[in-house]
Amino acid sequence: MLDNTGKKIKHQTKKQLRKVTRLIKNKPKKIGLDPGSLVYVGDKEKQPITITLFDYKADHFIEKTVLSMDELLAYKQTETTSWINIDGVHEVEILEKIGKHFDIHPLTLEDILNTNQRPKLDEYPNYLYIVLRMFYLDEKDKSLKNEQVSLILTKNFVITFLEDAGDVFNPVRERIRKSAARLRENGTDYLAYALIDSIVDSYFHILEKIGEDVEGLEDNLVIEPNKNDLQTIHLLRREMILLRRAIWPLREVISAMQRNENEFIEEKTRVYLRDVYDHTIQVIDTIESYREMVVGMLDTYLSSTSNKLNEVMKVLTVISTLFIPLTFLAGVYGMNFRHFPELGYDWMYPWGFWIITLFVVIGMAVFFKKKKWF
Repeated sequence: MLDNTGKKIKHQTKKQLRKVTRLIKNKPKKIGLDPGSLVYVGDKEKQPITITLFDYKADHFIEKTVLSMDELLAYKQTETTSWINIDGVHEVEILEKIGKHFDIHPLTLEDILNTNQRPKLDEYPNYLYIVLRMFYLDEKDKSLKNEQVSLILTKNFVITFLEDAGDVFNPVRERIRKSAARLRENGTDYLAYALIDSIVDSYFHILEKIGEDVEGLEDNLVIEPNKNDLQTIHLLRREMILLRRAIWPLREVISAMQRNENEFIEEKTRVYLRDVYDHTIQVIDTIESYREMVVGMLDTYLSSTSNKLNEVMKVLTVISTLFIPLTFLAGVYGMNFRHFPELGYDWMYPWGFWIITLFVVIGMAVFFKKKKWF
């Protein structure tokens, strides 16, 4: 029976399982609609929308929060590099205005609003559209959260769309703020690389935390398995499936970016993209290793619980076996016959019955010990 701590762990694990299940489940709100129909598919409709702007070059830097669409139009055609970051994609009207002002295709806007997209790369005449998945750990319940990042790359600006405030781009922002940073000397393609690289690097932090959980759980399964471990195994297995679904297609995206000839990515940036590709392969290999370990944990759990049950059954079997001859003796002398010759001896009960009983028990115990049955 679980104590209060055990019940709390069990409740948190079930809650995390439900969250992971929601993350991998598609919500078909757009069934039957025309292509390009703008309908938000997600669960963060109450989050405020925030638009921030970074505009820079080697000797120029502006960082501000944008309050109107007219402010953005001034940075559509400039000699500087502009990064427009939009937190919150649930208001269709705002997305329509952005699409109109920056010539974004309705199918791209549809994909931005449908936050269950897999990583992909779409090429359009005036921009590249890239979809990635960003992961982070919730500080409250330590569960794995998943968010879509949509990135539009042009020659003059980069636009990123996120469902919610909070991302893994702070290192990029700090590099932009430094006047001597290499990021300030390169164009939008290098900025896109830096953003993708930040997302890929964040995967290593997630996998490090998962690796600690896997190793700790593996040790616990061998020493003292319990029912909560089984729920944790299922949670880790679903997280591995989610990570694999989100990261496996990413290598195709990065490979296409470094291979395809287009005007948006310069040759000198493709070298950095190859480095990101290598990091992605490392992440995928690590995920596969952890996934195999988690799958094997179920067998370890079943083996540990079976061995534990076998130990208990062995002890009970030995105890039962020791009492079988004693039950026989007690049954013989418990019969209601009038004449038992040995009952006439005064010392038959203490010296006869009990000595025989102890001799039988000790003899069987020595026999079991020699056979190494316990």
